[in-house]
Amino acid sequence: MALLHLSEEQIKTWTRQQKDQWWYDNVYRGDMPQLTLRSGLMGFLLGGILSATALYIAAKTGISIGVGLISVILSFALFRLMHGAGIASDMTVLENNCTQSIATAAGYMNGALVTSLTAYMVMTGRILPWWQMLIWMVIISVLGVLVAFPMKRRFINDEQLPFPEGRASGVVLDSLYTGGAAAGMFKARLLAVTAVCTGIYQMLTGDGWMKLIQFKILRMDKWAGMKEPWTFHARLDDYYYEWATKAHLAIPRLLGTDIRQLGWHASLDLSLFGVGGLMGIMVSTSCLIGAVLNFAVLGPLMIQHGDIVDRIAADGHKVLISRAEVVNQWSLWWSVTAMVVGSLVGLLARPEIFTSAFKVFKRKNGDEAKSDVLGHIELPLKVSFVGVPIFAALGAWATHSFFGVPWLLCVVSLPLILVLTVICTNSMALTSWTPTGALAKITQFTVGAMDRSNPANNLFPAGMTSEIAANAANLLSDIKPGYMLGAKPRQQAIGHVIGIFSGALACIPLFFLLFLTPDHNGIRSTATIVSDKFAFPSVVQWVGVAQLISKGISHLPSTALISMAVAAVLAAAIEIIRIKTKGKLPLSAVSIGLGAVLPPDAVVAMWLGAFIFWIMGRKHSQAGTKGNDIWVEGCEPICAGLIAGAALIGIGDALLGVLLE
Repeated sequence: MALLHLSEEQIKTWTRQQKDQWWYDNVYRGDMPQLTLRSGLMGFLLGGILSATALYIAAKTGISIGVGLISVILSFALFRLMHGAGIASDMTVLENNCTQSIATAAGYMNGALVTSLTAYMVMTGRILPWWQMLIWMVIISVLGVLVAFPMKRRFINDEQLPFPEGRASGVVLDSLYTGGAAAGMFKARLLAVTAVCTGIYQMLTGDGWMKLIQFKILRMDKWAGMKEPWTFHARLDDYYYEWATKAHLAIPRLLGTDIRQLGWHASLDLSLFGVGGLMGIMVSTSCLIGAVLNFAVLGPLMIQHGDIVDRIAADGHKVLISRAEVVNQWSLWWSVTAMVVGSLVGLLARPEIFTSAFKVFKRKNGDEAKSDVLGHIELPLKVSFVGVPIFAALGAWATHSFFGVPWLLCVVSLPLILVLTVICTNSMALTSWTPTGALAKITQFTVGAMDRSNPANNLFPAGMTSEIAANAANLLSDIKPGYMLGAKPRQQAIGHVIGIFSGALACIPLFFLLFLTPDHNGIRSTATIVSDKFAFPSVVQWVGVAQLISKGISHLPSTALISMAVAAVLAAAIEIIRIKTKGKLPLSAVSIGLGAVLPPDAVVAMWLGAFIFWIMGRKHSQAGTKGNDIWVEGCEPICAGLIAGAALIGIGDALLGVLLE
């Protein structure tokens, strides 16, 4: 059936009490099961898997992938299959919505692991204990829930703001349970087939899987005398270099620099094809421009100029010029400038985000003082009024005790939480975009101006405020489909907390496994976090801003200062033109800056993925055709399959590598 909703006139003229009464009478499904044992367990398990996948991709690309629609399709398909097999009854639409809410909460609560927490470890060389990471992340995520629910009544119940991403999940859920089941199962099959094929390919490229199959199962080291397992090279150009070395052929160079040192490879990473498909052609092309500009033009020029050189590490070893050295010694500064200026201009150019955001602080027609129609199903406001001060104090205590941030700086940053959350939530409500990167810099520079002595002093207050704002905004986007379908808000809040623990318990062990691999002596080091495989571009940006705050600009080469100035002007110009032309300029300053810190082979792979889907989408533009169903309607499931298949098998490969060692 068509989803019921108020008209524009009703939204403008009715009081919130009238809107709540209408929703309670016409939409609310009071007796329908929602947060059940099976929906909670399914959400917890899916959330752990999807949050691990999101962490893997964010570490590679700096891009946060949405998991809401993926979890909707997966949970629907799994229970439909179990129902068909007679194992379990089918899920209700509200159970499925609860599952996606839990899974989505798990998927985005790990933001600190690819921003502030990891930036601190990279800057200081100190590995944080897992339990400190767990406590701090859970505290700030729960604080995001507590901050969000008082705003829910204004943004969703009263203002009826769109929350496009959440609305999309609600529409998909409604269609699955009111006649779109066949389309849902088709998308689930697309996802599953793509994931299996991608997983098989990823297995062929993994040392751990091939060692398990060839040495532990087939015992080829015994009867065939193999010393090392055979694997397919994900970097296809490795085959050329092996042959070129034997044939004494020249290695391609850019302005005298070996292209391998600059990070140029022919890579076949299918997860990045999927990321590119989700990014779209505009964003991926902007990333490609940034990569070409940095690693084919500016990087080689600065190597020739002498501003990027081999260096001597702290342990006395010589570190040769590589892609990471190009970024760390020079291009970090202009790329971070482009990303920060571009995101701030994009934020400031949306005045409606600010003008409408602060309506949350106003009362309307005395409505708040009247009887609460939904008081028995909403999360009680007193829970937030009591919980926010308690968890804010706990957050300040953890930040001070674990990371050495002075109490004053912890407390000073707390008032920014409310302001940034309102801005972030309103942005999510209007655009499905949370400007956490730009908002974090507000706190970073504010606190950094007060104390420049310790990098943690600006990293963690900024991390705390931005993660709370992001959690609150994403929570309200999750609640939107529940509101559309008639769910109990109180149970969604509980589900969100379940998702927080699911994400934390899945991602923190995975972080140590993937990025803090012990050496042959069993010693872990932060030096293994940022690598060619995991570029951590968001971490690089946070580190760059923190270093700029603590050291100032006097230590930078003059060419880096010039590049920062030029990048700032061009980034502002690109964003202003793009806004003025309503998106007709197909460039993004933020994405250009991102492309300059990602490995070039990763950028090329993402662009190829976006290009394939763009071409096929244009070729099969007619709705209702099989090609359109696959390449347009099925774009997200296919991309999700590429990402999930590669990420999960890649994670398994890392685990096997540790166990077999």
